[in-house]
Amino acid sequence: MNLKNYEFWFLTGSQDLYGEETLKQVAKDSKEIVEKLNASGALPCKLVWQETLLTPNAIRDMLERANANNACAGVICWMHTFSPAKMWIAGLNAYKKPLLQLNTQFNVKIPYATMDMDFMNLNQSAHGDREFGFITSRMDMPRKVIVGHWSDPATQKRIADWMRVARAVADGKDLRVIRFGDNMREVAVTDGDKVEAMIKFGWSVPYYGIGDLVAYMNEVSESDVNALYDEYNQKYEIVLGNDKDFTINHIKEQAKIEIALRRFLKDKDGNALCTNFQDLHGMKQLPGLAIQRLLADGYGFGAEGDWKTSALVRTFKVMTAGLVSTGKGNAFMEDYTYNLEQGNMLNMGSHMLEVDPEIAMSKPRVEVHPLGIGDREDPARLVFNAVEGKGLVAAVVDMGNRFRCVVNEIDVVKPEAELPKLPVARMLWKPLPNLETSAEAWILAGGGHHTAFSNIVTTDMLRDWCEMVGIECIAIDEDTKISSFRNELRWNAAYFNGKR
Repeated sequence: MNLKNYEFWFLTGSQDLYGEETLKQVAKDSKEIVEKLNASGALPCKLVWQETLLTPNAIRDMLERANANNACAGVICWMHTFSPAKMWIAGLNAYKKPLLQLNTQFNVKIPYATMDMDFMNLNQSAHGDREFGFITSRMDMPRKVIVGHWSDPATQKRIADWMRVARAVADGKDLRVIRFGDNMREVAVTDGDKVEAMIKFGWSVPYYGIGDLVAYMNEVSESDVNALYDEYNQKYEIVLGNDKDFTINHIKEQAKIEIALRRFLKDKDGNALCTNFQDLHGMKQLPGLAIQRLLADGYGFGAEGDWKTSALVRTFKVMTAGLVSTGKGNAFMEDYTYNLEQGNMLNMGSHMLEVDPEIAMSKPRVEVHPLGIGDREDPARLVFNAVEGKGLVAAVVDMGNRFRCVVNEIDVVKPEAELPKLPVARMLWKPLPNLETSAEAWILAGGGHHTAFSNIVTTDMLRDWCEMVGIECIAIDEDTKISSFRNELRWNAAYFNGKR
């Protein structure tokens, strides 16, 4: 996965007029919250306690240090007492990373029998967090607000999800999508402004000729290929067919591609890639099984030069690192064909070769079949049905003056019959609220045919991500109605045009 050990800083706000004893208690309480949150096992990253912030200079220094620290992926702010918000202006003006305001308090319940004014002065989160909330609103700062007791598992889950998203934003700042070939000729939605993407997300999309990869392939030894083939044989069901030698040789060609790709990506600091079947000079096969294996290890991928989807798939991988299990994961996906039967309208997704085996319902099969495009020999690929259950698909599209993330919540269902003549990985789903509304809304929003799928990432997480990186988010779910959806698109256009 090549994922850095990111951390988050816990900042407690107060002021010096409360006296030494109160401030000692503030520090003690906030330190205990951090220690117990770290010990809970609920958070994906370490929370780092910092000294209580009492003055404008201390706040600005702290937030500037957070900006400069590459390990720090964001800060969590909590006002234990009242913290006058003018103190925060200079620091917040300088701050550039994700911000979470945790509206909590040290105690769970109001101690009715013993509560006095000292208690009230100390435990003023209901008071102080509103002051902090005003200044972040007044400054129009992107931020997340979570309300709840810090020990509550539901609160911890929301903090953890936010951390995962912020970690993905940090990963994006160093993301290099290795682009073999260019965008598929004449296709619009997969293209876009790479310079603006680097400004907005940090994504770098350097070009490399396919010959650069072929040179790496020529250096792969036969012994390495045989060893990787043995790994395939242990992990998957290999379907040898009538011509055993033909099948094995074609699978080994994918093994050679996989080994070369891994070495190339490592040498070029790449965590994602895209290929194009129109640019395969010097290659015998379009990468298929090789790409699926890379996806399962955390790399992003987009077909036909679709660097935006490749980066989004990688973003999903980073968000869900540590949560992937059998049938739970993420995948590169594409809308292919509909079932338009009244009362049973469904969408069939797949791709030529490159769907991620993380989401396989059962042990994938390695099969070799002809491919009608690319003018190359029959490529090996993993074939499976996707696991059933709730999930979502999302696409990032370039609208000219802004990027937009389109999200659709879906229910993945079991195919109603076998698919003996469709030798690719596939997923059948019912989009919410239904196919007619979903497809109409998706098309109105300009969503692409390539998507990133996840049954772990949530719509709320994607909204947080869009807020952090400063792009538009439009979601299609069970409550979507076209009339309201059209209005939301218009409102969003007015808002983002005004932000230019």
